[in-house]
Amino acid sequence: MASMRQLMRRLLRKEDVRAISRRYFISNGFDGTLTSIGIVVGAVLSGVPDGLTVIKIGLGAAVGLGTSAVWSVWEIERAETQAEIKRIERAMLTDLDDTRIQREQSGARLLHATMSGLGPLIGILIPISPFVFEGTLVTMQEAALIAVGLGIGVLGVFGAYMGSISGQRWYVAAVRMGIAGLVVAVINLFIPG
Repeated sequence: MASMRQLMRRLLRKEDVRAISRRYFISNGFDGTLTSIGIVVGAVLSGVPDGLTVIKIGLGAAVGLGTSAVWSVWEIERAETQAEIKRIERAMLTDLDDTRIQREQSGARLLHATMSGLGPLIGILIPISPFVFEGTLVTMQEAALIAVGLGIGVLGVFGAYMGSISGQRWYVAAVRMGIAGLVVAVINLFIPG
């Protein structure tokens, strides 16, 4: 276990590893957040009777998107890292099985897949959380409004973070990302059903 921690610390010091994990996390978090906004608005407009049903739908989406995010990145990174290791092996004329290079490639794949899966979980669970209080503290409509606001807030945080690491004005990047949530909510208002 200590060697795994050391490996992860070493990998997290590498900018290229952090950058790839960050991209997967934000991209899939963005997808999860927009999905949750669509679920929330669609559920309320469709007459879903209670918050528990919205939570169940949201959890189903979280499982689906989270599994997709982890599995796809695991397979993508597996193929990419195997191809890279083969290129290095050809250039070095040696086998890299059970070497530091191979272990770092495997560790990076695990890190990327984990971050990829965390993104949509956060992006869905935060916005649907107001539905826990539906019927006691808030109505379905109020829970939906809070959920959309939370979703836009999550998107804004993603944008602010990306803006800050790229040297942009963080608040402009936050607004740009947040607008996507508003667009999804508005489009769902006009879908017949």
